[in-house]
Amino acid sequence: MVIWTEPGKSDLRAIHDFIASDTKYYAKKVVQDIVEKTNILEEYQRIGRKMPEIDDENVREIFAYSYRILYEIKSDKVYIIGIVHGRRDFISTHVYRIKEPNNRT
Repeated sequence: MVIWTEPGKSDLRAIHDFIASDTKYYAKKVVQDIVEKTNILEEYQRIGRKMPEIDDENVREIFAYSYRILYEIKSDKVYIIGIVHGRRDFISTHVYRIKEPNNRT
């Protein structure tokens, strides 16, 4: 089961809003493609690579366009915990947010 956490949903909305300032069509397409990309995690949880910034086999990432889709595996569930543009610095606040258990829904 793939579950989107609130931070993951918030990142997805921010991506949509940013792209929509230029074109609503492309914003919708990018968001749909990102969501579709996460669907594979239902069956293949470990398809993504382990995140280099975090020393945890269960915190992984897959890519769509220029975005890193961050997820965590817990039992038989996959939590989408964030989406970060590949050109942005992955700072410690993101790591803290990922490791914070209250972000799971």
